[in-house]
Amino acid sequence: MIHVTLLCVGRLKEPYLLSAVAEYEKRLTAFCRLKIKELPEGNPVVDSLPDGDYLVALCIEGQTCDSPSFSARLAELPLSGRSSVCFVIGGSDGLPDAVKQKAHWKLSFSPMTFPHHLARVMLLEQLYRAFQIQSGGKYHK
Repeated sequence: MIHVTLLCVGRLKEPYLLSAVAEYEKRLTAFCRLKIKELPEGNPVVDSLPDGDYLVALCIEGQTCDSPSFSARLAELPLSGRSSVCFVIGGSDGLPDAVKQKAHWKLSFSPMTFPHHLARVMLLEQLYRAFQIQSGGKYHK
């Protein structure tokens, strides 16, 4: 089972976002070992990056992809010897260049700008969708 870490700058406080995160955390237990680590604003994110993980930086200048392509990319990781992936979501100022330079993949949801707390929910939903696609589930239409 693949290990997925979300390294997020900022703490969720809004009940509606906390509820959405909890729902996707519950759903994802069937597909991966999920860990969400929150860092305080101003924390040197690069110091918190896990060693050996496939590192994905969420940033506006990253590559966009559709859900089936995202799913396929995740499915390739274990086949290439990667059992852990870490997605990094910056704070309101985005990610430091040092994190982007270390990333194996820079991913963007859209050229639009979204609140970083909402990006966490969006990423969890896309992870769930990706695993559903891989397992042939009916969630992705």
